[in-house]
Amino acid sequence: MLAQSPIIAFTILILVIFTVPPIFERFRLPGLVGLLVAGVVLGQNGLNLLNSESETIKLLSEIGKVYLMFVAGLEIDLEQFRKTRNRSIGFGTLTFLVPLITGIFIGRLFNFSWNASVLIGSLLASHTLLAYPIVSRLGVVTNEAVTVTIGATIFTDTGALLVLAICVGIHAGEFTALSLVTLLAGLAIYSIVVLFGFDWLGKEFFRRSGDEQGNQFLFILLALFIASVGAQVIGVEKIVGAFLAGLAVNDVLGRSPVREKVEFVGSVLFIPCFFVDMGLLIDIPAFVKTLSSVWLTLAIVVGLIGSKFVAAFLAKLLYRYNNAELLTMWSLSLPQVAATLAATLVAYKTFNSAGERLINEGVLNSVIVLMLVTAIIGPIITSRFATTLTVPQANLATNKLSSWWQNSMGEVEEQTPTPSPFTVVVPIYNPKTQRYLIEMAALLARHESGRIVPLVIAVGRVHMDDPQLNAALSQCRQRLEGALEISQEFGVEASPAVRIDDDVALGISRTSREENANLVVMGWSRNTGLRARLFGNVIDSVFWSSHCPVAVTRLLNSPTKIQRILVPVGNFTPQTIGAVRFAQILADVNQAQVVLLHVCDRRTPQAQVSKFESQLSEIASQSKLHVNTSIKTIVNDDIARVIIREAEAFDLVVMRSTRYRTAGGLAVSEVTTEVIKELNCSIVLLGEPHS
Repeated sequence: MLAQSPIIAFTILILVIFTVPPIFERFRLPGLVGLLVAGVVLGQNGLNLLNSESETIKLLSEIGKVYLMFVAGLEIDLEQFRKTRNRSIGFGTLTFLVPLITGIFIGRLFNFSWNASVLIGSLLASHTLLAYPIVSRLGVVTNEAVTVTIGATIFTDTGALLVLAICVGIHAGEFTALSLVTLLAGLAIYSIVVLFGFDWLGKEFFRRSGDEQGNQFLFILLALFIASVGAQVIGVEKIVGAFLAGLAVNDVLGRSPVREKVEFVGSVLFIPCFFVDMGLLIDIPAFVKTLSSVWLTLAIVVGLIGSKFVAAFLAKLLYRYNNAELLTMWSLSLPQVAATLAATLVAYKTFNSAGERLINEGVLNSVIVLMLVTAIIGPIITSRFATTLTVPQANLATNKLSSWWQNSMGEVEEQTPTPSPFTVVVPIYNPKTQRYLIEMAALLARHESGRIVPLVIAVGRVHMDDPQLNAALSQCRQRLEGALEISQEFGVEASPAVRIDDDVALGISRTSREENANLVVMGWSRNTGLRARLFGNVIDSVFWSSHCPVAVTRLLNSPTKIQRILVPVGNFTPQTIGAVRFAQILADVNQAQVVLLHVCDRRTPQAQVSKFESQLSEIASQSKLHVNTSIKTIVNDDIARVIIREAEAFDLVVMRSTRYRTAGGLAVSEVTTEVIKELNCSIVLLGEPHS
C-alpha cells in the first residue's frame, strides 16, 4: 500500500529531501550522495517503500532530470564565455575529445559495441562546475584559467548531449546514413530555433510583462517543457532540449529574482527527486558484483581522472599557464554530476528492438562510483590550489564614499565633476528603527559633504481619494518630520520624499535613480525563509533593481557610538575590498578602529597565510584615511563560528551579501546566512547592483 499510494510516496520523498542532505553535509559529503543512499535504502533492496516504476516517482524523476539539465544550461556564464571565447573553445575541445577517446578505448577494451563505447566516451567528456562556489568565494573567478574552464562547460556539455542523441537514435532502431543526416539536420534546425527563438521571445515577453514575476516564472517553465517536448518530436532525448532551453533563456533571466525562483523550485524539489530515483535504480547485488569485478569501474574512474588531467596539461602548454592554474582547471573539470548522470540514466533506459539496453548495469554502477569519487575529490583539489591563483587588483586608494564603489568595480571615474552632491536615500518605515537609520545616513553624507533623502512609500490604491491612502500619507509626513529633525542635529541637508507606488522595492529603486543617489541605506527585514525564497523580500528586490550600492543595516545602538568595526575578509574580490573601504570610511567618522578578520582552514600552508596577510596589509594601508586598521588571522575550519565568537567584542560587523550555487542547482550553505542569524551586534550588509 505504501509503495502504491502517490500521496504517501510523495510524503516520503519530501521527508528524505528535507532531512538527509543536511546530515551528509555535516560529514562534509555532498548532499546528493545522501539522496542516492536514501534511494538505495528505500528501494527494492532495502525497505521497499518506494518503487522506481510507480507513476509518482517516474513523473517527479523525469521533471527533475530535465530541470537538472535546464539549470546546468542556465548556470553557464555566457558573459565569462564571451570574454575568453577562443581559449574556452580550445580547452573545451581538449577536455571533450581526450576523455571521449579514452572512453571509447575503455568501451572497446571491455567488449562493448562501437555505439556503446562512443556513448561511454561522451559520459566522460562533460563536466559539472561543482566547485564554482569555491573559486567564487576565493575571489579568483576573474583569473583567466578559471574563466576559460567555466566557458569550456558550454562546449563539453553541448557536445556530450549531441553524441548522446546520436547514440540513442542509432541504438533505438534501424539507422542508416540518411537517417543520421536527417537527425543531424533536424537537430541543427531545432537548436537554432530554440537558442535564438526562445531568446527573442523571452526578451519580448519580459519587456512587455514588466514586473509580473509570476507570469515570467510560468513563461520560463513553459519554455523548458516546450523545448523538451520539441526534442522528443524530432527524435532526440528531452534533456538535450532542456539544456538548450537553459542556454536560450540565460541572457533573458540574467540575475533577476525570477531566476532565483526558477532555481529554487528545482533545487529543493525536482532535482533531489531525480537523485533519489537514481538510488532506487541501484541493484545492490549487481552493484556489489560490479565492484567485485573492479576492473571496469577502475578503468572508468582512472580514465576520467587521467584524461581530464591530460587535457588540462595540454591547455597549460598551449596557453602558458602555471602549475596552480593547471591543477585548478583539472579539478574544476573533474566532477561528473549533472549531464553525466542524466545522460547515463537515459542510456540505461534505452532499449533496442531486441530488448537490449544501450549500457548495462555495470556501466551505470561505475558511473555512480565515478560521480561519488569526482564530486568529493574535485572540490577538495580546487580548494587546495585555487587559493594560490592571482587576479589583477583594482586600485582602491580612496578616501571618498562617492568613488570607492566605481573603483571597486574596476570602472574609470568620469573626468567631469558630477552635477549633484553625494546623495544617500533612506527608506523609512518603522518608527522604532528610524532614528538610527537616519543617523547612519547623516554620518556618511556629512563625511562626503552631501545630502540625505528620507523616503517614505505609501502603497497605492485604485482611487487616489481612498481614506486608507490619505491616512497612510498622513503617517508618512509624520515620519518625515522626525527625519528632518534628526538631520538638522547632524547639520546635514535633507530632501524628504513621499512616493505612492504599488511595489515598495521598485519605489525605493526608482526614487534612488531619480535622485541620482550614490547609496541606499535600508533597515533590516525579517521576511526570510520559504516565503521570502519563493516570492522574495524588499531587500532582495532592491539589491536586484538598484543602480547603486545598498547598505542593509541592523543597528542595535546609535551609529555615533560605534568604536570597533569587524570586517570578515575571505578573498580579494573588488567588492570585498570595497567593503573594507566602506568600514574605514565609517570608522573615520567616529575615529573608530577597524579589524580585518581572515579565517583559514587547518590545511592552508603557513606561507600562503603569510602571503594573504601581507596582501591584506597592503590593501588596508592604501586608504588615504588615518584609520586604525589591524589584521587578525585565525586558523579554524568553522568560519561562521569564529566570526560569531570574535564579533562579541565589536560594535559593528560589515559583510557582503553573496549567494553561491552549484551548477547542478543544489544550494550551497553560505557563511553569511549562518553568521547573521546569531550575531548579537549591529550589522551592515553591503550589496552591489545585480547581486
